[in-house]
Amino acid sequence: MNTKNRLLNRREALGLLRAAGTAIFVVGCIPRKSVSTQEQISASVPVSSTVKTAISPGCVLSPQQTEGPYFVDEKLNRSDIRIDPADGAIKAGVPLQLTLHISQVGSTGCTPVAGSIVDIWHCDALGVYSDVADQSFNTVGKKFLRGYQVTDAQGNVQFTTIYPGWYEGRTVHIHLKVRTQEKYEFTSQLYFDDVMSDRIYTQAPYASKGQRIIKNADDGIFQYGGEQMLLKLNTNGKGYTASFDIGLQTT
Repeated sequence: MNTKNRLLNRREALGLLRAAGTAIFVVGCIPRKSVSTQEQISASVPVSSTVKTAISPGCVLSPQQTEGPYFVDEKLNRSDIRIDPADGAIKAGVPLQLTLHISQVGSTGCTPVAGSIVDIWHCDALGVYSDVADQSFNTVGKKFLRGYQVTDAQGNVQFTTIYPGWYEGRTVHIHLKVRTQEKYEFTSQLYFDDVMSDRIYTQAPYASKGQRIIKNADDGIFQYGGEQMLLKLNTNGKGYTASFDIGLQTT
């Protein structure tokens, strides 16, 4: 079977369908081209959602994307998510320091959103998520590479993690969820340049996984707005840093 076109397993399909109840959009407070996009609900049943240019100059709507099957609301308030609190083990991988800036878009521009809960979660260098039972692994009780931070007065949160690995059927990504004090929720995914991923995956421990097949252009979720969610990395010693602006538009 061609891996690119494989059907989603039952767990993945259920995770994608959980995102189908809402079509919510955000605004990234950096200049980007306006596009039309769809929220990808499953590999074969997309739901159309029109994306329009925001009312504030320099802010452009970008799509919410599926939560996926691996979200667990661990309520782990921490910045360094590499550590498994169950045993203190630190996940191996290329260090990545990620800063997210959360803003509310209004008629006069983007205003920082303080006091919002921002969760991120992603797989380890070998494509494994913590605290889930899947067809190929069972990590129930482990809590590596999961955590949340609360935005400060400037709308910022910062996480220390590793460059994610890959697994069958998906390109490289990090999941994120923003929950404001007003009970507004935004869920999406962050992506990486394919050339960067290929370079990093020649290193240990990633290399033991073998060569990945699905890249950004082949990913059924990335193609619906993923270009707007690409991280730009900067080198930082033996690792990388990245910053990303997310502007919420709740109406």
